[in-house]
Amino acid sequence: MSSVKVSIIVPLYNKAPYVQRALDSIISQTFSAFEVIVVNDGSTDDGPAIVSNQSDPRIRLVTQSNAGPGPARNRGIAQARGEFIAFLDADDEWLPTYLHESLRLFAEVGSEVASVSSGSFEYPEGNSTEDAWRKRGLTDGSHQVHPNSDPWHVVSMLAYMSPCSTVARTEVIRKWGGFYDREKSTFGEDAYLWLKVLLNEPVLFNLKPQTRFHREASGLSKNLKRARPLEPFLIDPADMFESCPPALHGLLEQVLAIRAAKTACVFGYWGDWRAAKNLMDRFTALKDWRLPYYLPGVVCGTPVGAALGRMLRAVDFAPSA
Repeated sequence: MSSVKVSIIVPLYNKAPYVQRALDSIISQTFSAFEVIVVNDGSTDDGPAIVSNQSDPRIRLVTQSNAGPGPARNRGIAQARGEFIAFLDADDEWLPTYLHESLRLFAEVGSEVASVSSGSFEYPEGNSTEDAWRKRGLTDGSHQVHPNSDPWHVVSMLAYMSPCSTVARTEVIRKWGGFYDREKSTFGEDAYLWLKVLLNEPVLFNLKPQTRFHREASGLSKNLKRARPLEPFLIDPADMFESCPPALHGLLEQVLAIRAAKTACVFGYWGDWRAAKNLMDRFTALKDWRLPYYLPGVVCGTPVGAALGRMLRAVDFAPSA
């Protein structure tokens, strides 16, 4: 086997219909100096058998009891031998040039940049996300936040950094503790890591699509009957502040206020106005009234917000989480 440059980590939980597609997209990469660590997170279907039957010696299977995507990725991180780590969920796929382009960008910008995040096509429609992210103000190239950064822009940067479209330096991932792995979190465990990276390291964005993200195959992204679980950085903000440079504490407060207000809107939509009020009380103040989602969040933290949520559900208008 050639020397390992990239360790690819694939968390696997009951994705037998899709995992071969994900592995085929890895094997088809034009860059070949990689290892693949598939972490079977307690699957009860044939997914692990499909992985075990692969003939490519670069692919190996690790098995653990079901613990969630954060612990599964962290198990792979612990065993990674590459200078870089890439993550691919078992129901998504990469374009053949994904790794090559990511490493080319790392080589162009030097050793300071911590990660490279690329654009995606979103299925089932197959639409490129590039124009949408440009409209949110994201641009190609390297970026680093500073005390005067627009908090909404930082929120957009954080949203762009999906595990399946981000290649990062292994030392950086380990330095900032990996993914959130407590309480069997199934939502936002990745943002818990990427926010720490954004607050401390330069990152690079390539808005051209290099991945295919299959929302139709994701059990965590469809058929929601209630609000998603609370994001870990809203559960444990103290850890965020501990990892954040003191000069950026004010910026972090605003970023958390925006995310809390947006989540409060989602809680209000689902009728849980008390949870919405609790979030607004914990993370926002009157001085934040200009921030995105603040005023709707305040309304959603009242019985009026719950009533409006019932009306919106009746016409099947769903907010983004």
